Amino acid sequence: MGVFFIDTGTGQVATLGQLIEAGEASDVAPPERPWFRIQGTRDASTMWYAVMRKRTRGVFIGTLSIRHGPRHASLIADRWEEIPVSEIGAGLRQEPAV
Repeated sequence: MGVFFIDTGTGQVATLGQLIEAGEASDVAPPERPWFRIQGTRDASTMWYAVMRKRTRGVFIGTLSIRHGPRHASLIADRWEEIPVSEIGAGLRQEPAV
Protein backbone atom coordinates (compact mmCIF):
# COMPACT_ATOMS: atom_id res chain seq x y z
CA MET A 1 0.00 0.00 0.00
CA GLY A 2 2.52 2.66 1.06
CA VAL A 3 1.91 6.28 2.04
CA PHE A 4 -1.57 7.39 3.08
CA PHE A 5 -3.21 10.83 2.93
CA ILE A 6 -6.43 12.16 4.46
CA ASP A 7 -8.65 14.93 3.12
CA THR A 8 -9.01 17.08 6.23
CA GLY A 9 -12.38 18.41 5.09
CA THR A 10 -14.16 15.18 4.18
CA GLY A 11 -12.18 12.45 5.97
CA GLN A 12 -11.57 10.59 2.67
CA VAL A 13 -8.38 8.50 2.83
CA ALA A 14 -6.26 7.57 -0.19
CA THR A 15 -2.81 6.22 -0.97
CA LEU A 16 -0.25 8.35 -2.77
CA GLY A 17 -0.60 6.03 -5.78
CA GLN A 18 -4.36 6.57 -5.89
CA LEU A 19 -3.90 10.35 -5.68
CA ILE A 20 -1.36 10.28 -8.52
CA GLU A 21 -3.76 8.21 -10.63
CA ALA A 22 -6.56 10.69 -9.91
CA GLY A 23 -4.37 13.68 -10.84
CA GLU A 24 -4.26 15.06 -7.29
CA ALA A 25 -0.47 14.51 -6.98
CA SER A 26 2.53 13.55 -9.08
CA ASP A 27 5.72 11.54 -8.68
CA VAL A 28 7.53 14.74 -7.66
CA ALA A 29 4.79 16.84 -6.03
CA PRO A 30 2.63 15.72 -3.11
CA PRO A 31 -1.09 16.47 -3.13
CA GLU A 32 -2.13 19.96 -2.12
CA ARG A 33 -4.45 20.87 0.72
CA PRO A 34 -6.90 19.68 1.89
CA TRP A 35 -4.86 16.43 1.58
CA PHE A 36 -2.54 15.84 4.53
CA ARG A 37 -0.05 12.99 4.89
CA ILE A 38 -0.83 10.46 7.60
CA GLN A 39 2.34 9.86 9.58
CA GLY A 40 3.66 6.32 9.51
CA THR A 41 6.01 3.96 7.79
CA ARG A 42 6.34 4.42 4.00
CA ASP A 43 5.60 0.75 3.36
CA ALA A 44 2.52 0.33 5.54
CA SER A 45 0.24 -2.50 4.52
CA THR A 46 -3.41 -2.67 5.49
CA MET A 47 -2.77 -6.32 6.28
CA TRP A 48 -0.89 -5.23 9.42
CA TYR A 49 -1.90 -1.59 9.90
CA ALA A 50 -5.30 -0.03 10.47
CA VAL A 51 -5.90 3.39 8.93
CA MET A 52 -7.73 5.46 11.52
CA ARG A 53 -9.47 8.84 11.44
CA LYS A 54 -11.12 11.17 13.89
CA ARG A 55 -12.92 14.48 13.50
CA THR A 56 -11.60 17.07 15.92
CA ARG A 57 -11.96 20.86 15.97
CA GLY A 58 -13.84 20.75 12.68
CA VAL A 59 -11.23 18.81 10.65
CA PHE A 60 -10.34 15.18 10.15
CA ILE A 61 -7.01 13.83 11.33
CA GLY A 62 -5.54 10.42 10.59
CA THR A 63 -3.05 7.92 11.94
CA LEU A 64 -1.81 4.39 11.34
CA SER A 65 -1.92 1.76 14.04
CA ILE A 66 -0.80 -1.85 14.14
CA ARG A 67 -3.97 -3.92 14.19
CA HIS A 68 -5.11 -5.46 17.46
CA GLY A 69 -2.32 -3.89 19.52
CA PRO A 70 -2.73 -1.81 22.68
CA ARG A 71 -2.52 1.49 20.76
CA HIS A 72 -5.24 0.33 18.35
CA ALA A 73 -7.51 -0.50 21.29
CA SER A 74 -6.75 2.87 22.87
CA LEU A 75 -7.63 4.73 19.67
CA ILE A 76 -10.92 2.83 19.34
CA ALA A 77 -11.74 3.68 22.96
CA ASP A 78 -10.99 7.34 22.18
CA ARG A 79 -13.59 7.27 19.35
CA TRP A 80 -11.22 6.93 16.39
CA GLU A 81 -12.78 5.19 13.40
CA GLU A 82 -11.03 2.43 11.45
CA ILE A 83 -11.36 2.98 7.70
CA PRO A 84 -12.36 -0.18 5.80
CA VAL A 85 -9.85 -1.02 3.06
CA SER A 86 -12.67 -0.93 0.49
CA GLU A 87 -13.21 2.78 1.27
CA ILE A 88 -9.59 3.86 0.82
CA GLY A 89 -9.48 5.87 -2.39
CA ALA A 90 -13.18 5.38 -3.12
CA GLY A 91 -14.93 8.44 -4.47
CA LEU A 92 -11.85 10.30 -5.72
CA ARG A 93 -12.49 12.65 -8.61
CA GLN A 94 -11.64 10.76 -11.78
CA GLU A 95 -11.03 12.38 -15.15
CA PRO A 96 -13.01 10.70 -17.93
CA ALA A 97 -11.00 8.39 -20.19
CA VAL A 98 -10.21 9.91 -23.57
